[in-house]
Amino acid sequence: MDTEAMKSAARRVLEEVFPAEDDAALAELVSSDFVNHEAPPGTPPGLGSVSFFMHMLARAFSEQSWAVHHLVAEGDMVALDCTHSGRHTGRYFDLAPSGNTFSYRQMHLLRMRDGRAVEHWAVRDDASLMRQLTGAESSAVRESAGPGSRVP
Repeated sequence: MDTEAMKSAARRVLEEVFPAEDDAALAELVSSDFVNHEAPPGTPPGLGSVSFFMHMLARAFSEQSWAVHHLVAEGDMVALDCTHSGRHTGRYFDLAPSGNTFSYRQMHLLRMRDGRAVEHWAVRDDASLMRQLTGAESSAVRESAGPGSRVP
């Protein structure tokens, strides 16, 4: 698979498949033996891991979109820099729906094989997401900013 095809497949997962909750398309783009290095204990294995999070996010967030800012591919790896946005209209883990809109950055690294993602690593700005969902800044962020500082 050439780098442009890998980038196209990775972009499609976030911009098309996740918002549509399209399990059939997901199975075309993600291997059944997929390893999600970011999945918490108890998450289904393989392709089920990705499907689980796709549906969980859809239940928690309406008006979802992922804007891909940068895509880089080399060898069998694809890196995506993106922003996930939406509205918090359902339960997100233990957090009741707030109705708040959100927009936060993410970085994803995928290893591809035979046209499908087989491994995933991610870095997400979950602290920013939680501040936006709850409408409150964390005390740790407030304290580290110092007196008189404005924390976004």
